[in-house]
Amino acid sequence: MKSMTGYGKGQARHGGIALTVEIKTVNHRFGDISIKAPRFLISFDNDIKKRVGERLRRGKIDVFISQEASEALTTVPVLNQPLAESYMDLFRKMEALFDLRDGVPLTLLAQQRDVILMQEAAPDAQGMAECLYEALDQALIAVEQMRAVEGRATREDMESRLTQVEQMLALIRDRAPLVVEEWRQKLHQRLERFGGELEVDPQRLAQEVALFADRCDISEEVVRFASHLGQFRDLLQKDEPVGRQLDFLAQELNRETNTMGSKSNDAELTRMVVQVKAELEKIREQVQNVE
Repeated sequence: MKSMTGYGKGQARHGGIALTVEIKTVNHRFGDISIKAPRFLISFDNDIKKRVGERLRRGKIDVFISQEASEALTTVPVLNQPLAESYMDLFRKMEALFDLRDGVPLTLLAQQRDVILMQEAAPDAQGMAECLYEALDQALIAVEQMRAVEGRATREDMESRLTQVEQMLALIRDRAPLVVEEWRQKLHQRLERFGGELEVDPQRLAQEVALFADRCDISEEVVRFASHLGQFRDLLQKDEPVGRQLDFLAQELNRETNTMGSKSNDAELTRMVVQVKAELEKIREQVQNVE
């Protein structure tokens, strides 16, 4: 099990270029990958998303790529052709205007500001790709490790809470049948206080008890709840993203608990159900961070 929260960083160098890749992930219903990188890496966007998506299935995933030029990076002179042509046009006009015949020497043109620019030599595409993917893989490994560590802690916390829920479910299962019998006894006691003033129809009394028993019967809810708990525990052991399935089961467990609460008709049973709901809410909060 992995969390959706994590951070990882990777660095690599090639041909005088140093690339740093940072990955930050937080909770998200789906897998949402965004990339912020220098313009010269824009052609790698799809490949980056594919590599990240194969290893981080779910979460809001931000990939930050920065470049640092090292001292080893070479520069080359480059002709600023539009500016050079503008100077040549100007010089020719000056020749015609002042009736000059010597021509425009190359040294004069080369001496003009910004006609010759120094630019960084572009790294080869293959080397840049290797540099990028090396840094990216380092960052992915780091973020996966962090997500795995937090995922283990989350699973252990949920397993502990599930144990408490199972213990309370056992108490609810034992308590539920007693509710009807206690209600029947209280009804008889109230009738006895009237002495012989009321004529009680045994058949009608049995019907009332049966109706009450039907209204507060939570046996089906208890069975479904236990089944959901078993599925929940099974998912916790799977070596794959299970966050969405756990979220669905958490909702189903909460629904069954609400039904048990509405049917309880007993203060002690209601107290137990409230305790279950409190633990389920804490489990649901943890589930929101599971990949």
